[in-house]
Amino acid sequence: MASPLPPISLGTWPTPLEPAPRLAAALGLDELWIKRDDLTGLGGGGNKVRKLQHLCAQALGAGATTLVTTGAPQSNHARLTAAAAARLGLACTLVLRGDPPGIHRGNLLLDELAGAAIVWAGDAPLDEVAAAQEGYVIPFGGTSPVSARGYVDCAQELRTQLPDLAAVVVALGSGGTMAGLVAGLGPQRVYGVDTGALPAPRAAVASLLDGMGTAVDPAALQIDDSQVGAGYAALTDSVRSALVLAARTEGLFLDPTYTGRALAGLRANPPDGKVVFLHSGGLPGLFGHPALT
Repeated sequence: MASPLPPISLGTWPTPLEPAPRLAAALGLDELWIKRDDLTGLGGGGNKVRKLQHLCAQALGAGATTLVTTGAPQSNHARLTAAAAARLGLACTLVLRGDPPGIHRGNLLLDELAGAAIVWAGDAPLDEVAAAQEGYVIPFGGTSPVSARGYVDCAQELRTQLPDLAAVVVALGSGGTMAGLVAGLGPQRVYGVDTGALPAPRAAVASLLDGMGTAVDPAALQIDDSQVGAGYAALTDSVRSALVLAARTEGLFLDPTYTGRALAGLRANPPDGKVVFLHSGGLPGLFGHPALT
């Protein structure tokens, strides 16, 4: 399952695996561990760093001088693409959905600090606007069969850190993080909590796995869609409660779109055995969410 080009290093590995006994007790779990992929090192950290190590290797191999990618105004992937471009001495163009806000907060502030040029797409399709820019286009969410291999790497870390883990709970956005974990650990040990980012998340994860050479029956994928609420951008009461619970039991700060939903899903449907909660980062989004500012 080697990528066409070896990944470049953009982070600090392996990320820590920390016990969370107070949160475990609050959730009724025997044992809970936090995989700290919020501490990957680059640009405020987060799961996208593992993906960008593979994607940037492809971009450099193609002779790219500018990285182009797409996302929502508070996209963690956009922030980390801007940071990766800065680290590698490349220019960066971010094509963001909608129109410019009056005040730039959260990830958007960090995008600009890293030197990214921002193109507002309005209501136009993001991929069409991105294709019109000059540069190497990185897919939505940094997700592809190549980049998902970054989470095969994470699965290998987890096998070493906690050999008898029973379940990994992860937010399901563009699908690459879950696909890589499934490829490395099998579908029976990976629980994805849907964030509402994709209209058909099960099909998306299965397609990524096919592209990675790991055939998995889509019906075997364990996906919880109970936390989407009114949609991707909405903040539900269960997610708000999960944010407070993590902060007040473990001093662990989550974001309202991804990790907050993942914890709310874990709280609603706790697996048995030793459980790993994958903290995929996203803290800057907490300061830019319209329901929290």
